[in-house]
Amino acid sequence: MKSPRKAVAIVAVGIASAGLLSACSADAGSDDGKVHISVASLIPGTEQAAFDAFDARVAEFEKLNPDIVVDPVEYEWKATTFTAQLAGGTLPDVFRIPLTDGRTLIANGQLADLTAQVEALPYFDQFNPSVLATAQDDQGNIYGIPREAYAIGLHYNRDLFEQAGLDPDDPPTTWDEVREDAKAIADATGQAGYMQMTQSNTGGWQTTAATVSRGGRMEEGEGDTTTVTLDNDATKESLEFLKELRWQDNSMGSNFLFDWGTINQAFAAGQIGMYTSGSDLFTSLTRENNLDPAIYGLAAIPITDSPEAAIMGGGTLNVVSAKATDEQKDAAVKWIDFYDVAKLVDQDAAVADAKILADQDQAVGTPALPIFDQATLDQSREWIADYINVPQDQVSYFAEGNVGRTLVGEPAVHTQDLYAALDTVVQAVLTDQNADIDALLAKANSDVQALVDAD
Repeated sequence: MKSPRKAVAIVAVGIASAGLLSACSADAGSDDGKVHISVASLIPGTEQAAFDAFDARVAEFEKLNPDIVVDPVEYEWKATTFTAQLAGGTLPDVFRIPLTDGRTLIANGQLADLTAQVEALPYFDQFNPSVLATAQDDQGNIYGIPREAYAIGLHYNRDLFEQAGLDPDDPPTTWDEVREDAKAIADATGQAGYMQMTQSNTGGWQTTAATVSRGGRMEEGEGDTTTVTLDNDATKESLEFLKELRWQDNSMGSNFLFDWGTINQAFAAGQIGMYTSGSDLFTSLTRENNLDPAIYGLAAIPITDSPEAAIMGGGTLNVVSAKATDEQKDAAVKWIDFYDVAKLVDQDAAVADAKILADQDQAVGTPALPIFDQATLDQSREWIADYINVPQDQVSYFAEGNVGRTLVGEPAVHTQDLYAALDTVVQAVLTDQNADIDALLAKANSDVQALVDAD
């Protein structure tokens, strides 16, 4: 590597703005005649083999593009630090954001306009329009490139299932079965049979997923008017479910402060039997948390018989700093195409990427949703069939369980504020046996509606 690997520190907001990466683009004006870009690489603490695989891809890219220098930066998006990092200029030139944040950052002028570069991609017209729309403004200008899409699934520990006398090849398909299995795991092993994320906006994220699975929605829109509906019956039912597992069944252990990273760590360490999260999680679990693939299982999130019950989906966008030069924007899109997207539409790129990952014992074949269409995704899987190392028989219950189901997106307005408001509610339910769910939701609903109305 030509540049030492840097890190975007994931710390408190007050520290994040102190200039940890004072100028990721500082060497963009180098007099070596090359274009320099800093790019998001992997989460801090990731195992060395994963960094080696990433560095191998960088070296290959620089060989193909000798006029571009890529400087990897360790990166993890977190709601609690992202805003300060973006405002303070401490993010790399190329970074990733949730699909739901695209419109807000575009409106704030915080992302580079990539319309010309994206429209020049040979597969531009193959993007799923609804996915690409998350990176566009009202005039259709493009400010990001879809990187991945996922649906919420039920992740479970096959080893804990067996210890509890449960069949890991027969995962629960209803919320009642989740409750029964969670209690069996907790009683037999002393570990949390079921857990939900609760902080850094993830508690609200997963409560929203649970609400959707029961037929509820957190927002209703008509024209330019958005009505916040956090206090719907499905959300109350979701929180009552957690209350019962926590206070009646004692199935949720003793630690109730988890975010995306820490719940993954606990699950990989065998401390959690089941939890819900994105279907693309296997890569992170094995790469950052040293999960033993043999204990991993993925099933479809249960849904009720409500006609509105569905599975919630999401994803991430690759975006570029608004401060990037035209030359950096060109280089950035070349990198995004090379590292994240071309492998989905080009056989040679797919095989090259899969081979490097497999050679470094990195996950190949993680369940995902298409950012183009299902046929394109299926074709890309056929190209890399010889390299797939994710145990497909252990994750097949996810695809099988979702046949015929409806996929819906995350709430579109003040998404992160909505999730943050619900974090407080979830934490109260899990730490206060007398928590008043109706009152908590009414307060959260009023707070988020006030933010929406102030726009």
